[in-house]
Amino acid sequence: MMAGMQRHPKSRSRPPAHHSPMGTRFRRHARLFYGVAAVFAAGVVVGAVLGGWVARDDAPGADVAIDRVRPALEVPVRAYRPPVRVAEPRQPVPGTREQQPEPQSLQPPDTAAAPPDMVTAEPELPAKRPVEPPVAVAPADPPEPVTRLDTPGTATWLANAVASPATEGRPMIAIVIDDLGIDQARTKRAIALPAPLTLAFIPYGYNLRILAKSGRQAGHELIVHVNMEPTDRGVDPGPKALLTSLSQAEIRERVNWALGRFDGYVGINNHMGSRFTEWPDGMETVLQILRVRGLLFLDSLTSTSSVGAPLARAYGMAYAARDVFLDHDQSAESVIARLKETERIARRNGSAIAIGHPHDVTVDALRKWIPQAKAAGFQLVPLTAIVRSRRGEG
Repeated sequence: MMAGMQRHPKSRSRPPAHHSPMGTRFRRHARLFYGVAAVFAAGVVVGAVLGGWVARDDAPGADVAIDRVRPALEVPVRAYRPPVRVAEPRQPVPGTREQQPEPQSLQPPDTAAAPPDMVTAEPELPAKRPVEPPVAVAPADPPEPVTRLDTPGTATWLANAVASPATEGRPMIAIVIDDLGIDQARTKRAIALPAPLTLAFIPYGYNLRILAKSGRQAGHELIVHVNMEPTDRGVDPGPKALLTSLSQAEIRERVNWALGRFDGYVGINNHMGSRFTEWPDGMETVLQILRVRGLLFLDSLTSTSSVGAPLARAYGMAYAARDVFLDHDQSAESVIARLKETERIARRNGSAIAIGHPHDVTVDALRKWIPQAKAAGFQLVPLTAIVRSRRGEG
């Protein structure tokens, strides 16, 4: 049996059962397959190198290659022309006859064939502006002249003064009505009094130009009633008052504002101001403005320590001071008594200045007193008449 199971000696040369004819064929042609693969790989490498070189802008035939590739990508391509550079002229070498070359005439590039972002714009020359005829400029306002107050006929207070009736040696009385322009009805009642009176309009009043013009037409003289700081801190002097806490520049600004509220006045007097008129620096600023403008100053004497009149006298400018307050006590008996006091001062000194307000009691008393005073030998005059008399000017 063992002998029957032995293989035939030729069975060793047979191929294994798992080796197929296809595997045998692959082994026979493996070298051929490897050679084809190597050639294909080499072709890929060479193609990549040649493709990168062709894609370069500076490679020969680059434009042709780009034109062939880009249409396939549906990207419109236009011919690109580089911007034209103008060569700067050479400077001649000193000591030689070398001449500067003529600049070449360059044609502008064809912008129609280039993309908008690649067109080199020509430098824009500034447009020539049309020559306009010269415009007439209005001359600036001339500065305010400095008026010499010692020359008659040149000062503003004289130019705006109301003509005074002949006194013929009779005592003169000037009645000043303060605080006009606030109460419109009482202001008009004061304007209706027999002329000539002196009407003092407060600068923060209403309808001042209309009221001042009406008073002027009625034959009255005008002054500005400038509000100033009182000693009593609890009393309000009104808008844009002159205060001791202000700088000199602010004082000038407020004085000029007050003087611009209406026209035709001869000067100013102070509304309140018992504190401010005691301040030499502030009053000096105010009086300097009045002197330049050719205006007079009437010191209402709300303080016995006022420096207004002494400073005005030192400056040689026109000024006066109040003699009587008519209505400090607002009763008919008191107002009449103050009018009698005014008469006594006028007889003694030749003139007197009384200040009142447009209170009903004061206006009623004046309406009765004015004809009586004339009958008693007194002459009712504007303020400027007494200022001129005291200055020895008539």
